[in-house]
Amino acid sequence: MRVLITGAAGFLGTRVCKAVSSAGHEVVPIDLMLAAVHGPDAEPPDGVARVDVRDADALVPLLAGIDVVCHLAAVTAGGPADFAAHNDLGTAALLGAMERAKVRRLVLASSIAVYGEGRYRSARGGPFFPGLRRRADLDRGMFDHRAPRTGDLLTWEPVGEDAPLRPRDSYGASKVAQENYAFAWGLNVGGAVTALRLHQVYGEGARAGMVGRVRAALDEGRAPHVFEDGGQVRDFVHVRDAAVAVLAAVEQALPGFVPLNIASGRPITLWELASTMAKACGGPAPIVTGQYRLGDVRHFVADPERARRTLGFTAIVAPRVGLAEFAAGPVRATAG
Repeated sequence: MRVLITGAAGFLGTRVCKAVSSAGHEVVPIDLMLAAVHGPDAEPPDGVARVDVRDADALVPLLAGIDVVCHLAAVTAGGPADFAAHNDLGTAALLGAMERAKVRRLVLASSIAVYGEGRYRSARGGPFFPGLRRRADLDRGMFDHRAPRTGDLLTWEPVGEDAPLRPRDSYGASKVAQENYAFAWGLNVGGAVTALRLHQVYGEGARAGMVGRVRAALDEGRAPHVFEDGGQVRDFVHVRDAAVAVLAAVEQALPGFVPLNIASGRPITLWELASTMAKACGGPAPIVTGQYRLGDVRHFVADPERARRTLGFTAIVAPRVGLAEFAAGPVRATAG
């Protein structure tokens, strides 16, 4: 197949380009090389065209003869205007160009941030999707969700793809918008969309999110800080596994709009994450601060079973192994 890959020079994009090419497909890689993502004055790697996905006229000729578009381009930091200007508008323009070029398959790099808070269950009832925790409870160090009527402690459960989408931040909202645009596009043109809802992707070169912040602290000889009590449960997917998942979605033409959770399936707490990384590089033990942010998610773990059934994808790298490998690796030139 001929595969157009946006965000091809990014952290995940470079691995996806290699995986898709190694599988025998022809890659058409593009990237805007935003300074906010790649640093100032960054030049695209050899073979990668500097193209803005918001420029539909520039995209249409590149889409000639393309079998599937793999849309990875996105900004992950900034304010609402940044996310809307790049993630939302870029996806809408890309879909418009695909419609003009009669390209009917899209693999979209979405995020588990579309869900917001996770799924819970009380001892006396069924599944529960709680709202924000009360500030008074957080001030007292009561970080876990409780049933509003009984006060019972809620137990977290893996979240399936049919759970409600309730993003907590602007990035998550932009990912919901991307999915909604793609869903509507698919209905309108008879196209197929596989939306990969990725847990945080980490590995060599990672600079974003909790993993990036812990690594940056350890690189500087500082103890990493963990909010709340450190018991927040998360999952993380290694970039090698994420690239395999994207390749599987490229090669498996699923009909209609199919969202899939991409996770390791082996959740850990944030305390375990920071401790694993600190031990691996001989750094100072993490500090649990007890601090909180009102909008933070307490526990979130997505259920990867649908991806296993539909794509045959199962992550290989367990977070404890991958995080230790990442922490013990060479010091990055930048920690931004």
